[in-house]
Amino acid sequence: MSNKKDYYKILGVDKSSTAAEIKKAYHQLAMKYHPDRNPDNKEAEAKFKEAASAYEVLSDQEKRQKYDQYGHAAYENMQQGGGHHDMGGFDINDIFNSMFGGQGRSSHAQRNTGPTPQRGQDLAKNLSITLKEAYLGIKKDISYSHYFACTTCKAQGAKSKSDIATCNKCHGYGQVQIQQGLFAFAQPCRECQGQGFKIKTPCSDCQGQSRRKEQEMVTVSIPKGIFHNAEVRVSGKGDAGVYGGPSGDLYLHITIEKDKRFHREDDNLVCSVMLTYPQLVFGCQINIELIDGTQESIKIPKGCAVGEKIVVPGKGFAKLRGTGVGNLVVITQCQIPKKLNDQAKDILKNYSEVIGTEIKNEDGFISSFFKKFLG
Repeated sequence: MSNKKDYYKILGVDKSSTAAEIKKAYHQLAMKYHPDRNPDNKEAEAKFKEAASAYEVLSDQEKRQKYDQYGHAAYENMQQGGGHHDMGGFDINDIFNSMFGGQGRSSHAQRNTGPTPQRGQDLAKNLSITLKEAYLGIKKDISYSHYFACTTCKAQGAKSKSDIATCNKCHGYGQVQIQQGLFAFAQPCRECQGQGFKIKTPCSDCQGQSRRKEQEMVTVSIPKGIFHNAEVRVSGKGDAGVYGGPSGDLYLHITIEKDKRFHREDDNLVCSVMLTYPQLVFGCQINIELIDGTQESIKIPKGCAVGEKIVVPGKGFAKLRGTGVGNLVVITQCQIPKKLNDQAKDILKNYSEVIGTEIKNEDGFISSFFKKFLG
C-alpha cells in the first residue's frame, strides 16, 4: 500500500467536491505556501509541491476518475522523492499561471513583433435635463475631452514603421523568466515595459502613445420618455483605442430636475389643479396648460371630492419599453381663501344653517370647515 497522502486530504476537500471547490482549495493553499511568500522555507515548499501534484490530478476529470478507482497506483510512473513528475507534459508553472491569472512566459506565451491594438476605455458623464425635456425628447450638445487616434503617425506611435523593433531582451514576449529554486517565474520586461517591442523614434505629436487628448463637441439625442437615472450610450465616443484599437463608448447618466407644477409616476404626467368650493360642488370645465405649453380642457364632475384623480388618456410620457403613451393625471385640490368680504361670509353662514353645520365652538370662536373661509 502506498504511503502517499490522499490527494483529497491534501487539498482539504471531499471526494464529492466539485471542480470549482477543488480549484478554490488549491488557490488558497498555493497562495499560502508559495515560495515567494515563504523564502528559504523547505516545509512550505514541500507543501506547495504537494498541493500542486494533488491539483494536477484532481483538476483533470480523466485523471481524477483513475485516481478514485485505483488511488496512487494509477500514477506509479511518477518519480519518487519530490522531484519532477512525469504527467504527460505537466508543468507546475503552467498550473500556477492558470490559477492566478499569471502572465508568466510559458509554452503559451505570445510573441509580439509590434504594437497590438487595444480597445479604448469607456467614458461616463452626468447630464441634467428638465422634466419638460424628458417629456418632449431633446438634442443636447456635450463638450468633453477624450483621446483621439493620432493622425500624424496613423496610431502606430512611431515616426515610421521602421522605427518599431522587437525587444532584444525578451524577444517579443514582453516577459522575462526568473528562476527561484525549483520554480521559474515571469515578470514584465523592463527594457520594453512588457510590450515586447520598442519604438526607436516616437511620433513627435503623440510622444509614442499612438493617441492624443483633445476636446470634442457631440450632439446627443435624448429620447422622449427617458427616465431619471437612465443611461444613454453613445457608441464609439469614448477614448480611442491604443495603437489603432477600436474606441470605447460614452455613457451619459441622466438626471431629471424637479418641475414646479408637474411630476412623473411611471409613464403618467401628474399635476394638481386648484378649484373653488362651488366648482367642486357644481362641476365645471377648465383649461390647464400642459408641460409642453399646449392647452387641455378638463371636465370636473359634479360633487367632485378633493384629491380625486381625473385621467386624460394619451397625454403622458412616451413609453420607452414598448409602444404607446402614458396618461395625464389631474388631482383636484380645494382653493380656500384666507379672507372673505362680508357678503361672502353671510352667504356661507346661511349655507351652514341650511345644512345644519355649527360654525362656532363652545368658546364662541369660529371652527370646523368654515373657520378657514370666514377668517
